Amino acid sequence: MQYFVDQNSVVRKIWGKSDTVLFIFAGAAAEFALNKAVDWLYYTGKLPSDPLGRLFSTVRYAHKIVFSPTDEAHKALEGLRHIHGALEQSRGYAIPDWAYRDVLFMLIHYSIASYELLENKLSDAEKEEVYNVFYRLGIGMGLKSLPATYTEWLPVRKAHLMEDLEKSKYTDDLFLQYKKHLGAMRYKVLIEGQKLVVPDRVRSLLNFSTHSLLAPVVPLYKFSRLLKMDWVLKSVLFPPAYKQQIKELDVHPN
Repeated sequence: MQYFVDQNSVVRKIWGKSDTVLFIFAGAAAEFALNKAVDWLYYTGKLPSDPLGRLFSTVRYAHKIVFSPTDEAHKALEGLRHIHGALEQSRGYAIPDWAYRDVLFMLIHYSIASYELLENKLSDAEKEEVYNVFYRLGIGMGLKSLPATYTEWLPVRKAHLMEDLEKSKYTDDLFLQYKKHLGAMRYKVLIEGQKLVVPDRVRSLLNFSTHSLLAPVVPLYKFSRLLKMDWVLKSVLFPPAYKQQIKELDVHPN
């Protein structure tokens, strides 16, 4: 059986551990709140009413595609195109192509940043491999003007960060909703986790400090995984409603 992502790919290592995926989620939650196109999800009312659920569903969708056979992955991408098409028809105009690219670019950046935070530095070839997977995902979504390689993508990503992000009323509201749905303690952990993976542009717009209180905790967390104690920490840090969903993100190799 042919899979969308090769079974020995570093992308499966990245997306096969729940803690890495949760850092991808945390970073994307910060950057997405700054995106100039975030009003599209406010249009349906679903994002402010359940911001964690909406963002987590996007991450889980990407996770599913990474581990799906090629034909199922393409069907999932086709389904996403139909969902977005219906939304565009309802609102009366198209979601800008750059907004789709921004979401794709987030998945690329935070896949690399999260893995390097919790595991090891990636080689240039491995970064290229990560980019290629999401490049193919973007092509499957019908996106245009995607750079062909990781090296070509880097300046495009930088330009998107400068041009497509701004702090707005939606940014402030989303972070209020994050705090409401997480509670004060978990919200604080979210912010400190975001500081570890967001690029400088996002850090500046959100007025994040360069130091994270979680920085000295990361080595201890890595050690806890060796002792199989990481689930104790995850149970403390994430709402009980997400326990099963988080557990399902762990994919053990055959």
